Amino acid sequence: MDNPIVIIITVAFVLLAFILGFIYHKVTSEKKIGAADALSRQIIEDANKQAETLRRETLKEAKDEISKIKLENDRKLNKRSNELDKKESRLFKKEESLDNRALLIDKKADQISSDQKRLKQKEDSIDKLIEQQQLELQNIAGLTNNEAKEIILENVKNETIHETAKLIKESEERIKSESKKIAKEILATTIQRYAAEQVAENTVSVVSLPNDEMKGRIIGREGRNIRAFEQLSGVDLIIDDTPEAVVISSFEPVIREIAKVALERLIQDGRINPSRIEETLQKAEEEVEQRIIEDGEEAAEAAGVHNLHPQLIRMVGKMKFRTSYGQNVMKHSVEVANLAGMLAEEIGADAQTARRGGLLHDIGKSIDQEVAGTHIELGVDAATRYGENKYVINAIQSHHGEVEPNCVESILVQTADTISAARPGARRESLENYIRRLESLEEIANSYQGIEKSFALQAGRELRIMVKPEKITDDEMIVVAREIAKRIEDELEYPGEIKVNVLRESNAIEYAR
Repeated sequence: MDNPIVIIITVAFVLLAFILGFIYHKVTSEKKIGAADALSRQIIEDANKQAETLRRETLKEAKDEISKIKLENDRKLNKRSNELDKKESRLFKKEESLDNRALLIDKKADQISSDQKRLKQKEDSIDKLIEQQQLELQNIAGLTNNEAKEIILENVKNETIHETAKLIKESEERIKSESKKIAKEILATTIQRYAAEQVAENTVSVVSLPNDEMKGRIIGREGRNIRAFEQLSGVDLIIDDTPEAVVISSFEPVIREIAKVALERLIQDGRINPSRIEETLQKAEEEVEQRIIEDGEEAAEAAGVHNLHPQLIRMVGKMKFRTSYGQNVMKHSVEVANLAGMLAEEIGADAQTARRGGLLHDIGKSIDQEVAGTHIELGVDAATRYGENKYVINAIQSHHGEVEPNCVESILVQTADTISAARPGARRESLENYIRRLESLEEIANSYQGIEKSFALQAGRELRIMVKPEKITDDEMIVVAREIAKRIEDELEYPGEIKVNVLRESNAIEYAR
């Protein structure tokens, strides 16, 4: 009996324990699942918060970057807009200037057409007048046809001279009033933009000595040092009584400069002997050659000219050692280049071509002592050889008027060359050339009939002419002045302008007794 009961109780306890264990396991599992759910929700919530924070930071950084890019783009856009506005303004001004010049040209064309019509009407009226006078003279005076023609022709001649003088005077006054105003504005603007040195250079090769004792060391024992120096350098050393100075004489400026540099170094070093002289001259030659190239590059840069052939650069540098009437040729060429370029900008021409032609217009002067030919011929040959265009070559050819300009840039180079040469202090003339120019002016004036006296005044800037009143009328005087001015332009070379002043004076004298 006891055994079944024990078994049943045992089984009951086992079942109860199983049930309790199941319930405990279930409760424990639910707690773990709840905790896991809470943890997962917490993880998800934290992840969402981190994602939101990251999103906000990324969005802020993106906004900042976009703002920076926008500001940079706005700055670039404003800069570009300002540049375009400036270019548009310049183009508008140039267009306005061209329009004004076009209107001026149209006015002049209309005036010329009107003058032509007036002249045609005059010719027609003169022809009718001749016919009428021929008939009247033949009928009234009983003159022959030839005699009548002579009288009529003389009258027509006088009337034509009067009308011609009147037209010349009117045209000159009109052209002067208009052209001078325009030219003055352009030249004033250009000269204001470019200011150059006003002092002419004087080329002398004098080497200072620390003391007169150095003269003996330069001469050397039995004159061997001076002979070696002169033979190796190609110059003449003049050592006279001038205190603490030695003069270097040579027609070739580059050779003279090399000798000067070498002699200064020898004096500074103190060791003077034939071998040392030869070594120093070689180093001086290399130094001067390098200086020539550097001077050429600086001149091209100052003139705003680029992409020159290396040989042309060297030739430009050599012009530093040449002068024309005391004016340094290289500085003169740079000045002409800048003036021509500015004039071209004022009228809308090709400024680069004008600058290039201005810088190279006297390039032949760097080699005219080495090769036979004029500086124009040598300059044209050099420019052609080293690939310059036809407009630059024409600027070189025409800057002295020997060849007609084929473009407006060549005319501007001529103008700039005249401005540079004629400004105060730029050049000096020898007394011989000065006197010759004055005599040439007076010879041209005296070659005309009816001229009593002529005087070249103000250093050749004015030609004053006295005419015989009984031979030249007031109208003829105007024509004579124009013809003399034209001959001076064609036959003489001079800087600036020459005023032709023709005077006619009539006196009537009577005595009361």
